[in-house]
Amino acid sequence: MLHTKIVDSKKEKILHSNAEKFIKDSKFGASIYFLGTVRNINDNKTVTGITYDSHDEMVIKSFEEIYNEADQKLNIKNKAVFIEHAKGYLNLGEISIIIAVACKHRDEAYILSRYIIEEIKKRSPIWKKEHYQNNEADWLKGNPIQYEKN
Repeated sequence: MLHTKIVDSKKEKILHSNAEKFIKDSKFGASIYFLGTVRNINDNKTVTGITYDSHDEMVIKSFEEIYNEADQKLNIKNKAVFIEHAKGYLNLGEISIIIAVACKHRDEAYILSRYIIEEIKKRSPIWKKEHYQNNEADWLKGNPIQYEKN
């Protein structure tokens, strides 16, 4: 079971309650919610907000591929996954991404949730522009995962 969506911040917000409704099922014993939010400091700069842009079709395709790969790589067949990512301007504290997973057991849920966010960071065509206190802004470069094991 998979739900994916790019959420236009001008029209709506990412809601935890939507994720909870989607993954709620008595066959699952473990649920994990990951919320990525806009923080106020990055690289010693005071951040006032972030603009996200994405290639929507390719982002959705990447989410679907990541979900399907979990079957082969992680051997987690019975799962529910809800992924939404924001597009547009977000203020401090607003949710930029939600990943909700439900599995039979907690170890599967933790592994799957971590796998999904790390793969999204590596593969999904989503860009962010940080806005700073001094009215400057920068599009950020992608960063490799610091603790990735190969």
